[in-house]
Amino acid sequence: MTNKKQIKLDELANFRFEKINDKYLLTNDCGDYLKITENEFKKITDNKLDENGKLYNSLLKKNFIRDKIDLDAIVERYRDRKKYLLSGGPTLHIIVVTLRCNQNCIYCHASAKSMDEKGLDMSEKTADKTLDIIFDSTNEHISIEFQGGEPLANWPIIKYIVKGAQERNSKAKKDLVIKLVSNFSLLDEKKYKFLIKNNVSLCTSLDGPKDLHNRNRPIDKADSYNTAISWIKRANKEYEALEKKGYIWKLSAITTVSRFSLEYPKEIVDEHIKLGFNNIYLRPLNPFGLSREIIKKIGYGPEEYVSFYKEALDYIIKKNLEGTKFVERYAKYFLKKILSDSDPNNLDMRSPCGAGIGQLAYNYNGNVYTCDEGRMLSMMGDESFLIGSVYKNDYKEIITHPVTRALCSASCLETVPGCSDCVYMPYCGVCPVYNYFEQDNIYGQMPTNERCKINMAILTYLFEKMDNKKIKNVFADWVYNSY
Repeated sequence: MTNKKQIKLDELANFRFEKINDKYLLTNDCGDYLKITENEFKKITDNKLDENGKLYNSLLKKNFIRDKIDLDAIVERYRDRKKYLLSGGPTLHIIVVTLRCNQNCIYCHASAKSMDEKGLDMSEKTADKTLDIIFDSTNEHISIEFQGGEPLANWPIIKYIVKGAQERNSKAKKDLVIKLVSNFSLLDEKKYKFLIKNNVSLCTSLDGPKDLHNRNRPIDKADSYNTAISWIKRANKEYEALEKKGYIWKLSAITTVSRFSLEYPKEIVDEHIKLGFNNIYLRPLNPFGLSREIIKKIGYGPEEYVSFYKEALDYIIKKNLEGTKFVERYAKYFLKKILSDSDPNNLDMRSPCGAGIGQLAYNYNGNVYTCDEGRMLSMMGDESFLIGSVYKNDYKEIITHPVTRALCSASCLETVPGCSDCVYMPYCGVCPVYNYFEQDNIYGQMPTNERCKINMAILTYLFEKMDNKKIKNVFADWVYNSY
């Protein structure tokens, strides 16, 4: 009779673990995961794992047995998961063409200024200098995104940059994408046709039903909801015809969750479905630039947000099971890393983060920041994340700035206390600028970090939901099909 070999704990490859309800979740660096019972976990820790048993085979299949790992295959998978590090520099280039805005959003950061203020628009000279930096990038993929303020308040410069980028790209031959993030209140027929003709992707804000949207995003002498949805309806109605003519961009919308949003998780989802969207991103409130008085009025704790998020996600899952294809993008960013070897390259949720190496933000005056969050802090008088000027520095000087290097170090989860040994490390990411703003240190203190609490709660909920095969199939559909 053949003796059973007992596998010792130190024969397993490195793994992280966490108890979720009555089971243990195990993960490794490549994102493989396995859920096992408490008794099975005890077999591992007591050095009583049977080499011929079912548990051993499950661990073997998921690359948890050290000496049985195909190292070449693992290296290839790890390279695929981190391929954004080989892209050759920043992909996303956020251009703030003006600080002026005609809306008074309750959660707006400090940079938006009155429409009457002077000297807050980007000039043609600054635009040219900005394009010089962008097209010096060694990255083959370039995404230019107009932000503000309300970018349409400086329409001449938007046109100037669109034409200038296209002219430069006729020689550079990069994969060029141009995006506009706007409240649409200043959009008109002439501007709309120009944007469509020049293949500019459109994105607006939609916080939910009319009363909620208008409460979150008031506008002087107008109805911000009606203004936005008139263009949303038109763009969605015309999309099929435009796609046949080569305009590939389906209109997208950004949702920001304020305290007033917490009561309406189902209504917010229904509003998006009603208007023809097939996805939503339930984005938590951004604290940058908000006073403590405003935070008390419109803010919330991570537990309140997570409760809202779970109710919304449950409703979205229910809609999918009933036949309505609709994706929650916050979940999808995590699920793509859990269920595949592909990273969606969300710059706020990758390791290291995208600050300086995945994106750059160009202010109206030519100052360059590691990211838009860093630019927001500058509007509060803190220039910690300023890494250059289009007038004083070249591309190499900007992207090799010591601040960029520091943020890379602070966002490599393998080196961050509280993250390096977290079971969710393969799927998560941190924002050092957020950590700096909230905790006075680019290296976040994870036990008290509210963004960490939200990410961990969502990841735990996703793993709980995937115990249901039907729901896991819904999630897989989100990951492997385009929505």
